[in-house]
Amino acid sequence: MNSNETMKPYVIGLDLGGTNSVFGIVDSRGEIKAQIAIKTQGYDKVEDYVNASIDALMIIIDQVGGLDKIKAMGIGAPNGNYYKGTIEFAPNLSWGHNGIVPLAELFSKKLNNIPVGLTNDANAAAIGEMTYGVARGLKNFIVITLGTGVGSGIVINGQMVYGCDGFAGELGHTTMRPDGRLCGCGRKGCLEAYCSATGVARTAREFLEKTDDDSLLRALKAEDITSLDVSIAASKGDKLANRVYEFTGELLGEACANFAVFSSPEAFIFFGGLTKSGDLLMKPLVKSYNDHVLKVFKDKAKFLISGLEGSSAAVLGASAIGWELSEK
Repeated sequence: MNSNETMKPYVIGLDLGGTNSVFGIVDSRGEIKAQIAIKTQGYDKVEDYVNASIDALMIIIDQVGGLDKIKAMGIGAPNGNYYKGTIEFAPNLSWGHNGIVPLAELFSKKLNNIPVGLTNDANAAAIGEMTYGVARGLKNFIVITLGTGVGSGIVINGQMVYGCDGFAGELGHTTMRPDGRLCGCGRKGCLEAYCSATGVARTAREFLEKTDDDSLLRALKAEDITSLDVSIAASKGDKLANRVYEFTGELLGEACANFAVFSSPEAFIFFGGLTKSGDLLMKPLVKSYNDHVLKVFKDKAKFLISGLEGSSAAVLGASAIGWELSEK
């Protein structure tokens, strides 16, 4: 470690999700020294979001000795452009869906002009898994994040796939059902509209409306049902809730079979809140994959759940962007 690293031993990693924004102060060994979170939504302007973020950040920055100890910052964000440091037309962000937001620049200005890099949130999760998680040693894999939306990070031959413009890997917006559900991106039938946490809740509401089956979920107002409610009901043996997960897993498995065609991954790695449902999701997913995948790819890919707790994968992945940027 050189003298500059000794003076500035930390970077900031930000996992900017559709619901929560999690900030971590990370050292060069990948240890998160301090962490704090704020709600992502509820701000009319991006400047309001950044100001709230800085207020929260300063609490944990002070815990590690102040801003003079911070070398750089990395951000994992929806619709993040790795090349430009911008968020562009992010459908799930109230302050970021109508245009291009120079988020890296805004944070840099508030943090004494330290270098700030930004990438897609799912790419950040993939980098975190490759460096610290279940993808260590793998050179070809796809991370699929199952949260407010569905994201993906694609690694081929040991390198992240960014494409010509920084936006490669938006697998959540592949069309699964033509003329299907309206997605937040404006298209119809996207994977995200079905297999995100919001998609699971939407499926439950549709099943309740279309059938007269008994279900624990009928005790709740339809508009208030969440994916957690579905998971709890399913764990209690609720047949309708279990069918929701079967439907979700089948669609996700079909999607993975399509994704295998272009990159032949060693593994699909699933990250996010929906993975807590375990076999409720994974069993129908793997069965559907085997039913749909081309024979040449059958039995080659592993199906893994992230071994990193909570948002650690994305925070650590984002921090790796910070370390990379600080070394340029």
